[in-house]
Amino acid sequence: MAITIRTPQEIEKLRRSGQVVREVLEHVRKAVKPGATTLDLETAAAVKIRELGATPAFKGYRGYPCVLCTSMNDEVVHGIPSAERKLRDGDIVSIDTGVVMDGYYGDSAITVAVGREVAARTKKLLAVTEASLASAIREVKAGATLGDVGAAVQETVEAEGFSVVRDFVGHGIGTRLHEDPQVPNYGTRGLGQKLKAGMVLAIEPMVNAGRPGVQVLKDGWTAVTEDGSLSAHFEHTVAVTDEGALVLTR
Repeated sequence: MAITIRTPQEIEKLRRSGQVVREVLEHVRKAVKPGATTLDLETAAAVKIRELGATPAFKGYRGYPCVLCTSMNDEVVHGIPSAERKLRDGDIVSIDTGVVMDGYYGDSAITVAVGREVAARTKKLLAVTEASLASAIREVKAGATLGDVGAAVQETVEAEGFSVVRDFVGHGIGTRLHEDPQVPNYGTRGLGQKLKAGMVLAIEPMVNAGRPGVQVLKDGWTAVTEDGSLSAHFEHTVAVTDEGALVLTR
């Protein structure tokens, strides 16, 4: 496993990419409303990325066709935007995107509830998933382990009766979208790779309302929950420092 330690100058470049990702996600969030299609969200993101002078990180990555992943309801990750997928009141949609600027990547995701008729349990799923990401980020500092980070997600999620997806994990990020190490959303405190200042991680809990199992659809990309339950996804890119986590996509 070759983990790259980034210089302060490199982390500043990664932060610039991260800020663009944040702006794109905030822009797309405003377009989430009943009647919009996931292709409308894609178009909004593509225009904004271009406007901000960045290059989309996902489009063309291993043949992926779009700048966003838009995963609705029981879709966990990697849902492909489409003119056929219309958002309805009560749906949830996870919006995941990345950009590259000056050779450095940013990657972040949010899950957004659509309209006003959102069930209480759905709102709770989103709140718990976002809280699990915050718990993980609080564990990040030089000397901690990836087990500490994963355990923080797992404990937060399972305490509320939800389950952590194990088939997909977070990752290192820098001059490539996916770098070492892998960052699981489960684990045992004190175990796993030790964190060092200058490591940069994309931490991304994927949480199911039902059981943790997922399957990939025939399109080769879209992952859905095996039991048809809802799934939520939040992600931040963070740099490890001696004092704690520097969130680059906030």
